[in-house]
Amino acid sequence: MLVKSGVRISERPGVQAGSLFLAGPLQPKLLIGSLQRWFVVKGDSLLQNYMLILAYDGTCYHGFQFQKNALTVQEVLENKLNKIYKIKIRVEVAGRTDAGVHARGQAVNLFAPPLLTPLQLLRALNRILPADIAILKAKTVPQDFHVRRDARAKIYTYTIDNGRIADVFQRYYAWYVHAPLHTEAMQEGARFLVGRHDFKAFQSANSVVKTTVRTLFSLQVKQKNHLLTVYFKGDGFLYKMVRSIIGTLVDVGRRKIEPREVLAILKSRERQRAGRTAPAKGLCLEKVLYRDSPDGDRT
Repeated sequence: MLVKSGVRISERPGVQAGSLFLAGPLQPKLLIGSLQRWFVVKGDSLLQNYMLILAYDGTCYHGFQFQKNALTVQEVLENKLNKIYKIKIRVEVAGRTDAGVHARGQAVNLFAPPLLTPLQLLRALNRILPADIAILKAKTVPQDFHVRRDARAKIYTYTIDNGRIADVFQRYYAWYVHAPLHTEAMQEGARFLVGRHDFKAFQSANSVVKTTVRTLFSLQVKQKNHLLTVYFKGDGFLYKMVRSIIGTLVDVGRRKIEPREVLAILKSRERQRAGRTAPAKGLCLEKVLYRDSPDGDRT
């Protein structure tokens, strides 16, 4: 039985292996040690579903998702969770960002023993995570909640440094384009992409998916001083879709192609007609949106 004031897990004579015995009250200083004596149960009925919102600088990581021979955000996060709980914890992620891509509002969920409040988990992780990863929010969610399947939209930004001289403080967070860009032309080209379309022309050539149809709810180009920020809000994005669109819009901004040609590229469904794939470092996952609050943010 779960104890509302907090629980400590212990082995109890006569309790069958594979079951959990919960006893309280919680002893914070003994919490980590007590977790070594948890029995893992089949299914998640006795595990709490937590949702975390995290930010990370992707410069030193080979993306979010675990890779055998490269450091990723998922590997670091799960290692720290394993250190806290003394059992293996796996996370599910809303958006699998590529190597060098950043996040200000990535969402993950995980099942873990219900010994820590969301605030306790947030603080415990932030004490031991490296400086380029931070947990911003934590909360408990229903058992059937899944950050990727339940997501209704994602917001990405892409930053371009268009100054006369490259901004050294943006070298890991923006694509430097020396040639002057016409932002009005870029916005005119962008409007042809808003709506539900087949975005195959902007998908990485070697990708295989069930459908290349996606919906872009909005696509805006904004400039402040020497920095251009392109805002994407969509129900889903193909592999390297955002970066391919950016490369195409930069061609429009440089007057290499006319804004209306963006529509022709979209309709062609041919990747070779679109612009280059912009560097990963300018891309940032800003927010994952869900259905159950006015602005779509579950947290």
